[in-house]
Amino acid sequence: MIENKPYDLSELDRFAFGDEDFKKELINIFTEQLPEFIVNINRYFENEEWESLAREAHTAKSSVLIFGMHNTGKVLKEIQKLTEEKSFSTLPDLIKSAVADMNLVLEHLKNLS
Repeated sequence: MIENKPYDLSELDRFAFGDEDFKKELINIFTEQLPEFIVNINRYFENEEWESLAREAHTAKSSVLIFGMHNTGKVLKEIQKLTEEKSFSTLPDLIKSAVADMNLVLEHLKNLS
């Protein structure tokens, strides 16, 4: 049976050079960061803090890509781009998608700890 995970730790494995303790530490840091990303992205959107939203999407994108969350990375890149372009009409759906993905991965990774 093939398990379909919303993330891929192969990039993290390469980044950690096979050091399982370091990998676990990175997973712990990431699971602490994800809730912060979620709160900040939602808050910046609700408060129309566009520069902060673009910056947070950029930071989150870099982190999620290390964990193989490629679709989420694309969504965050689009959030950053649209925010910088002051094009807000699709942001609610994109933010909802990114937040749902991050919450799902958070639950998966917490079970690995």
